[in-house]
Amino acid sequence: MTDSLPGPEFWALIHPHTGDVEHAQRTARGFSSDLTAVVQCGKGPFFVKAMRNRPGGRRDSLTRERLINPFVQSVAPALRWEAESHEWLVLGFEAVEGWSSDFVPGSPDLPAIVTTLNRVAEIALPGVAQAWAETRWNRFATDEQEAALFAGEALLHTDINPSNLMIGNSATWAVDWSWPTRGAAFIDPACLVLQLIAAGHTAESAESWAARCPAWSNADPHAIDAFVRASLRMYETFAERRPEAGWLTAMTDAAQSWAAHRRPAEA
Repeated sequence: MTDSLPGPEFWALIHPHTGDVEHAQRTARGFSSDLTAVVQCGKGPFFVKAMRNRPGGRRDSLTRERLINPFVQSVAPALRWEAESHEWLVLGFEAVEGWSSDFVPGSPDLPAIVTTLNRVAEIALPGVAQAWAETRWNRFATDEQEAALFAGEALLHTDINPSNLMIGNSATWAVDWSWPTRGAAFIDPACLVLQLIAAGHTAESAESWAARCPAWSNADPHAIDAFVRASLRMYETFAERRPEAGWLTAMTDAAQSWAAHRRPAEA
C-alpha cells in the first residue's frame, strides 16, 4: 500500500469484509470517487469504491450505485459488501478481469460495445429507479416540448465511455453505475455516438454503430435531433466555464460535428 491510500481507520472499517489486506492498487479510472482500488485480501480480491461520508451529489451517487446493483448484475460486477462510518462510505464489488474498451474507428471492441448497450437496454426499469427521472439535458433543450422528448421508462446508464464499458476474455461489463436514471431509451446509444465521434469516427460511422441498437433505430428522429442540439449547448456551456479542461473541448467539437451532420434531417 502507498501513502496515497487512506489511513488505518479506513482499512479497519472494511477489515470484516476483506480480511487482512495484502495489497491495494489505485485504479486509473474512477475520477468522481475519493478512492477506487483493487484490493488483494484474505476474502477477495475486490474492487473497492469509496467516498467521504458527506452530504451531497458525490455521496448520493454511491448510494444510487448501491441501490441499483441488484438489478444490473446481468451486465455489471456484483456488489459483495458495503461499509459505512462517520468518515467513509465504501462499496466492495466483485473484481473482474478486463480492460477499458477502445472506441476508435476499426476497433475490434465495437461489436461488443454495442452488444453491452443492448444488454443494458434489456433490463427492466426497477421500482427503485422510478424516482430517478433523467433531467440533465432538459435545461439545454429549446423548450419544454423538446425536453419532454428525453423522458421515458427505460433504465439508463448515461455515462457511456471507454472506461465504463469493459472487455474481458469471455465477458463484457458496463461498470460505474454512479448515476442511473429513468428516461428515453435512445439516450444511451446517443451518448455512445457522441463518444465515438470524439474518438475519431465520422458522425455517419458513429450513427451506423448506434443503428445496431433497437433503442436507437426505434427512436423518433426528432427526439434525437433535439438531444443533439441540447448536448451541443451543454458542452459549449461547460467548456466555456472550464477552458482548461481539454476533454470538454473535445466533446464540444464532437457535438458540433454531430449537429452539423443532423441538420439536413431537421429540414
